[in-house]
Amino acid sequence: MLSPERLALPDYEYLAQRHVLTYMEDAVCQLLENREDISQYGIARFFTEYFNSVCQGTHILFREFSFIQATPHNRVSFLRAFWRCFRTVGKNGDLLTMKEYHCLLQLLCPDFPLELTQKAARIVLMDDAMDCLMSFSDFLFAFQIQFYYSEFLDSVATIYQDLLSGKNPNTVIVPTSSGQHRQRPALGEAGMLEGVEASLFCQCLENLCDRHKYSCPPPALVKEVLSNVQRLTFYGFLMALSKHHGINQALGALPDKGDLMHDPAMDEELERLVVRSRLHWTSQQHRAKEPGAFGFQRREKQEALERMPSALVLTPYHYQWEPRE
Repeated sequence: MLSPERLALPDYEYLAQRHVLTYMEDAVCQLLENREDISQYGIARFFTEYFNSVCQGTHILFREFSFIQATPHNRVSFLRAFWRCFRTVGKNGDLLTMKEYHCLLQLLCPDFPLELTQKAARIVLMDDAMDCLMSFSDFLFAFQIQFYYSEFLDSVATIYQDLLSGKNPNTVIVPTSSGQHRQRPALGEAGMLEGVEASLFCQCLENLCDRHKYSCPPPALVKEVLSNVQRLTFYGFLMALSKHHGINQALGALPDKGDLMHDPAMDEELERLVVRSRLHWTSQQHRAKEPGAFGFQRREKQEALERMPSALVLTPYHYQWEPRE
């Protein structure tokens, strides 16, 4: 059912807000690249499965980084997929290094940039010791802020550096949504220890949020973070954002920290797979002990089938959409 907000928007604004054209272009590209296989099943079925995967958030798996960061929905879907795939790391209490977390990210996105993982790790570690161990929850919430709000944080870093150097915040050039952003300035040791005045920093960030062209945390929550201190450092600010309950809820990708290790739907599915695997194994063991029709064991019959040429064994063909290179 269409929401009142949807009905109040002109068609072109709704399409832009939901990035529908981005998904249509991607779907058409995949359709053309796999047209020989898709012709057997029909174009209508292809588009149905494609947009079902978009709604379910599985469309970002094993895709290139440029696509994963293309829309807010893609970013949320990637964060949720990373959490669900690797939450057992946190459940087991394992501590990993930045490089190890980067390897996990690359399992879902092969060309995921190392620089982005380093920035997320630096929020947790607060220094350049990139070989230190981090818990899954600490890294995940820091990564969420850095990944989802990456363009916003690049602008925040520029404003912070300008305040440290005494420049007028009103003259700060804010990058546009074209993707050409200024590199985050290298924050020196003195800047990290000294920090800036929180009230002035808050004023600058309010102006930034008012004219932003990309996703940023809710301004009221940013103001709440900055109202509790007189001075703060850049990484102290990012750490506060990553730990803020309201910002995590507003983003909507991850559960609260207390529920991070719980995923009832996934646990139920895994338990079902384990039970099914055990039942299958028990059945196979039981049947292997029964005599076969021709005087040899069923296990031997299975081994005989396995030795047959693969061309003689009929197996069902399951079609699966392949990710675009």
